[in-house]
Amino acid sequence: MICTPLLVFFLICAGNPIDPPAGVGPVPTPQQIAWNQMEYYAFIHFNMNTFTGKEWGDGTEDPALFAPSALDCRQWTRLCKAAGMKGIILTAKHHDGFCLWPSRYTQHSVKNSPFRKGRGDVLRELSEACREQGLRLGIYLSPWDRHEPSYGDSPQYNEHFKNQLREVLTSYGEVFEVWFDGACGEGPNGKRQVYDWQGIVDVVRECQPNAIIFSDGGPDVRWVGNEDGSAGETNWSLLRRDEVYPGYPKYQELTSGHSNGTHWVPAECDVSIRPGWYYSARQDTEVKTLKQLIEIYFSSVGRNANLLLNIPVDRRGLIHENDAHRLLELRSYVENAFSRDLLRDATVVASQVRGNNDRFAATNLTDGRFETYWCTDDTTTRCVLDFVLDGAIPLSCVMIQEYIPLGQRVERFSIELKGTEKWEEVARGTTIGYKRLLRFPEQTATHLRLNILASRGCPVLSGVSAFRLPRSND
Repeated sequence: MICTPLLVFFLICAGNPIDPPAGVGPVPTPQQIAWNQMEYYAFIHFNMNTFTGKEWGDGTEDPALFAPSALDCRQWTRLCKAAGMKGIILTAKHHDGFCLWPSRYTQHSVKNSPFRKGRGDVLRELSEACREQGLRLGIYLSPWDRHEPSYGDSPQYNEHFKNQLREVLTSYGEVFEVWFDGACGEGPNGKRQVYDWQGIVDVVRECQPNAIIFSDGGPDVRWVGNEDGSAGETNWSLLRRDEVYPGYPKYQELTSGHSNGTHWVPAECDVSIRPGWYYSARQDTEVKTLKQLIEIYFSSVGRNANLLLNIPVDRRGLIHENDAHRLLELRSYVENAFSRDLLRDATVVASQVRGNNDRFAATNLTDGRFETYWCTDDTTTRCVLDFVLDGAIPLSCVMIQEYIPLGQRVERFSIELKGTEKWEEVARGTTIGYKRLLRFPEQTATHLRLNILASRGCPVLSGVSAFRLPRSND
């Protein structure tokens, strides 16, 4: 079967639409698909700890300490937009319990600080700035609250926390992600708090039905099991979700997910652009290098995960110039790296296509739209795609994407290049998922081959592209 040109498998060559294969295993919700498509967004740690120099506060801080001299959430959003990010998650309340909005349920908040003469609301300013720039707003609300007297009285504190959660989820517009960690401690009564996680999830579903909920075990998105910004070389978007909970002790499992997972719970990689999560002037010269950020990008977005990159806002209430410079450098690199798909004008030959049609795309009419992808017959789990390039072209990266609405299927694959004479394997991998980026030493090739070596059911791909990566200078 031959079709030219191939537009990343989105071009229908001929024939009538054919039935898609059935989904394999757990599949994502529309909200999870939309989340995966965001790929890269900001975590902003800015709160009482910014002014105390701590990473974790103890809840005894004087609200008067919160006094940014030039806070400008529009500076944050303009920069994040220019950096190619799709949203911002803000630490609305960290473990010390200080709230960046004027909560009705505590005095430990901006309403008792000198910020905007006690009439400030950082969450409102950020939500408005996000709307102006077309960015999506996310909220981190720490369940652990070292200031709240009811903490440790589990039923009473759970109601307090759910009340605060309703406040932030009903007052600031649409929220794309609600971020929970598993931090937990004892309250003033000496008792360890037991969180009502199901009740907490229910509040989010009630107030923000389209929001994604993050924690160690989801329910929608999972922690990747480290704070290095790195997913596993093998990374399933699947999890035995009922076994995992916030504070899960076998967190190393989360780096690769569970191959026999019962639910679709993809990974999110959180990492800070500096050594710490909160701003410290001592770290102004320790911003990660461009080379380090490139490695993080390929280890997260390039391994079927989303990248949540933390930017610690400084005591002025601004993103520091050093961080801003590095973010824009990364944006420039990514744009240059993926601006030209070198398979765009290739001719492709497939070893098998679904229904033996003279086409590479199976189509499924959904809500008046055609969704297109390439797949084989249901019984075919091994197949080959051969690309004949438009001349001899230097290559150093291949991107592969599965059509995840029908599940994650590929278990093993390889990539080969051919110059003038023989084929040479340049990359080999296991899982693909939403997006997989594979780098290899630059080679000039006239042909590229993708071998699907093992798959759960027939492979279903939404894209294959190739690129020549720029070289970073540091």
